[in-house]
Amino acid sequence: MKQMSVEDLKSRLDAGETVNLIDVREDHERADFNIGGLHYKLGLITAMQFDDIEHLKDEEVIVYCRSGNRSQIAGLVMQSAGFTNVINLAGGMLDWEARYGRK
Repeated sequence: MKQMSVEDLKSRLDAGETVNLIDVREDHERADFNIGGLHYKLGLITAMQFDDIEHLKDEEVIVYCRSGNRSQIAGLVMQSAGFTNVINLAGGMLDWEARYGRK
């Protein structure tokens, strides 16, 4: 699976690029801090419940979590279900916050 650094994602967002982000963290984690996108918890993905994100199957999708581990799992499951361009945000929100704070 492809990986993307937080620097690359931040550059794309700062440039005004539209990106498909999926946050796979739990509710309390997302409420604490997030960088936007859809909230679709890992449990829904591992249960192969893709109804709300099916329209993204042929789009670039960047998945993220706290550290990059859960999003890696989510991305692999999504790929096995036919999502063609899933990218894991390496380092997740921990790396983002270390580099850019909560902005």
